[in-house]
Amino acid sequence: MQHAPHLRRRLGLALAMSLLAGCVTVGPDYVEPELDVPARWNRTVPRAPATDDAALARWWTLFDDPVLSDLVARAAAGSTTVREAAARVREARARRAIAGADRFPTLSAGASAVQIRSGDRPGGAGDLYSLDFDASWELDVFGGRRRALEAAEASLEAAEEDLRDVLVTLVSEVALNYTEVRAFQTRLAIAEANLAAQTETYEIVRWRLEAGLTTELDLEQARFSLEQTRAQIPQLRSALEQAKNRLAVLIGENPGALASLLAEPRPVPLAPLEVSLGVPADTLRRRPDVRRAERLLAAQTARVGVAEAARYPSFSLLGSIGLEALALSNFFGNAARTTQLAASGRWTLFDFGRLRQNVEIENALQEQALIRYEAAVRTALNDVENALIAYAEEQERLAALQAAADAAQRAFDLASQQYAAGLIDFQALLESQRALLSLQDQQAVSRAEATSNLIRLYKALGGGWTPELPAAAPAAVESAS
Repeated sequence: MQHAPHLRRRLGLALAMSLLAGCVTVGPDYVEPELDVPARWNRTVPRAPATDDAALARWWTLFDDPVLSDLVARAAAGSTTVREAAARVREARARRAIAGADRFPTLSAGASAVQIRSGDRPGGAGDLYSLDFDASWELDVFGGRRRALEAAEASLEAAEEDLRDVLVTLVSEVALNYTEVRAFQTRLAIAEANLAAQTETYEIVRWRLEAGLTTELDLEQARFSLEQTRAQIPQLRSALEQAKNRLAVLIGENPGALASLLAEPRPVPLAPLEVSLGVPADTLRRRPDVRRAERLLAAQTARVGVAEAARYPSFSLLGSIGLEALALSNFFGNAARTTQLAASGRWTLFDFGRLRQNVEIENALQEQALIRYEAAVRTALNDVENALIAYAEEQERLAALQAAADAAQRAFDLASQQYAAGLIDFQALLESQRALLSLQDQQAVSRAEATSNLIRLYKALGGGWTPELPAAAPAAVESAS
């Protein structure tokens, strides 16, 4: 009992120091920067309705293509990039938990039994038994630990936005590659149909040559055109198979895994012209890459406070409660009890400016994070404007090519009839046939490019993710939502 006053004073000192913890938080408080964002887009598309976040989140369903929807679901479940991003989220969550735990005391326990022998002298032997519980606590007087927790929480949110950005990119890449597959199938079908037509033309020319109605030059020209078309087919088949393999790897499967699913040719997917545009501010709110850059800026702002707090004194509490005795029979007696309580403080008074320069480093990193955030905003606005221009202009080009292809078809039909009647020479028929093949191929390419531009527009608008990640995603991804 004679030590009770000293113990009470120490406990009172520890309580006073603990109350100081949380009174001061040094460093800047984060405020989301305000940027000059235009009120509307410079270019629009026809009949653009108001923003619909739900439709934009699952924009690929607007194509009404069950194969595409199946590929998107399989990609979310099997893509290596999604799994890697989900692992980064788990890492950030664990780091956030560590930062939170650093604000609280650390408890530990230990036990020992020591047998001492000292030669043959009497009394030169003995035993020592001990059991102790230790506690240590570094008080967060100036808020360094709280700033570290703020940084860890913002970093976790940035990792979650990175996962969503991976999903946005993945969905768009799956749709783009799927469109490429269907475009090659369409072009291959056009080439094979023209090969059949040119084969028929060649046979007609050969019959006319045998009948003495034409020259061998016409026959060789017909053969030249026929073999030229035939030479395009292996190239298109090779490109088609390569596109299928890229798509398989993209969704996390082996090359060739989609052979049966994509064996049946289908047209390039087409979506309605209506696009959920909204205003630029909506896009910035929705785009995960912009949200990630903003969260990284918040994390770096908090790290400035961590560096600033290191310039101030640090205070710690140490405590120990234990039992110590020379014999087990006395181990639980009053005399075996030991208690220790200590408080300490430490302050770096002179370090040639190291701590001050650490603060300067963190301030410079904060400025860099702000610049990256501003660049992300500008990039997002640029992506949408460029996608809008490309989508609108390709629609006009596609309409013109459609009209040209229709006219070329009519011209070829007329040329075929007139050549059969002997009214025109073979060169005119050959030119009309070549023009038809070229325009049909250009039309197929343009249709695929129009769809691809629409996909890029949806990606630029930040479509392809929801706060609840796709149900097809693995458990690791779902835990990051």
